[in-house]
Amino acid sequence: MDKLRLRFEKTGKAVYISHLDLMRVVQRVFLRAGVPLRYSEGFNPHALISICLPLPVGTVSLCELMDFRVTEDIDLPSLPERLNAVSPAGVRFLECYEPSRKAAGLKWLEIRGDWEYDGRAASQFSAGVEEFFNRGNIPVTRRTKRGEGEFDLAAHMRGFAVEAAEGETLAVRAFVSAQEPTVKPELLPEALRELAPELAPDFARFTRLETYGADMEIFR
Repeated sequence: MDKLRLRFEKTGKAVYISHLDLMRVVQRVFLRAGVPLRYSEGFNPHALISICLPLPVGTVSLCELMDFRVTEDIDLPSLPERLNAVSPAGVRFLECYEPSRKAAGLKWLEIRGDWEYDGRAASQFSAGVEEFFNRGNIPVTRRTKRGEGEFDLAAHMRGFAVEAAEGETLAVRAFVSAQEPTVKPELLPEALRELAPELAPDFARFTRLETYGADMEIFR
């Protein structure tokens, strides 16, 4: 037993913990739980922990995956309970196992968006929003570390659907590319602001629901 994978949730106030701070929190949790982590060698050793898809601040996730290495065998079924006993509120470990697939094989994220239209009934936007995201081509401006460029959003998302429209809130669900390329959920309302501003929400928040491979099978 060497490389292991944990599935965990990040909810509540914990969504405001940055990725780097979360890594520090997780290392303290492992230490408090007495988990024998493996460290790198050299002059500046660090714990061999990596989160498969870093989570943006403010985003809820029910499906985070984290790989780590240990120096001795541990009881996998009991590990989440050991970690949860010393974890901060909002960080909850669900499952630990030996992974059969490399993190690079994670391709799709299932997301839910709650879009708010201040002072307007969300139901009047439902049909237009669904039609927009089911187009064959959605050319948007995408910003990356290398700069700005045109990007076909439609080619890297699928299954967009409006789930509900209650009051001022529109609930949507979709699958977006998780890696190569990475499609940030925030790009969806940005596409509306750029191409169909009359349909754009005033505020949008997102939840990661599940991870999938390129074959659309749940990724573990």
